[in-house]
Amino acid sequence: MTTTRIAIVTGAGSGIGKATSLTLLRAGYAVVLAGRRAELLNQVAAEAGAGSRVLAIETDVANPVAVKNLFARALATFGRLDILFNNAGTGAPAIPIEDMDVEKLKSVIDINLLGPFLCTQEAIRIMKSQDPQGGRIINNGSISAHAPRPNSAPYTATKHAITGLTKSTSLDGRKYNIACGQIDIGNAMTELAARMASGVPQANGEIAIEPMMDVQIVADAVLHMASLPLTANVQFMTVMATKMPFVGRG
Repeated sequence: MTTTRIAIVTGAGSGIGKATSLTLLRAGYAVVLAGRRAELLNQVAAEAGAGSRVLAIETDVANPVAVKNLFARALATFGRLDILFNNAGTGAPAIPIEDMDVEKLKSVIDINLLGPFLCTQEAIRIMKSQDPQGGRIINNGSISAHAPRPNSAPYTATKHAITGLTKSTSLDGRKYNIACGQIDIGNAMTELAARMASGVPQANGEIAIEPMMDVQIVADAVLHMASLPLTANVQFMTVMATKMPFVGRG
């Protein structure tokens, strides 16, 4: 029986997923890198230099067949699953809700909500059947799971829904020794968030530059959540740039 802990990270090719995958690998985990762009996953695997402890699998989390393939290959390669980090996500153009294209709306829902739901289903099927039984699921909720940005209804709605998925998974997983928690991240410096450093719309209509934090801080927080014994759980964690406009008014 392997003593190496096994993790699957979705959206692993860039940003928070990449940073977290590399951090888990440095901590001795075996990591399955999942994402839509195989070339980015392969770059992360090469950068890790972790040999047989890393496996890259091109995956569209909104595709049930692709998700089943991801978890089946992970199980066939490593024999069990200890951690799932539901990280993959996407946004929509910042336009008024009444002007939002239906197909774009469906795409955000599919990736941000259906994807984590499908991955959670497969993770539970493995975790409840393996010996020792159990595991941990960590969902990327985002600050948008608490408060919206202007013109962000599709993203905000799906991230609020992730909170419901986290709570339901935490409750329903208890009998199988499966823990589920959520990390809500605010203004980590990634390729997608870099625009915030040059100014983004605020609730009062102004454009403001927002403080950022190193993405490694987020990766270290996920590692902490992942490393806890299954007798303990971080149910919700908010990690954010200290001076970002979230707590308080204005």
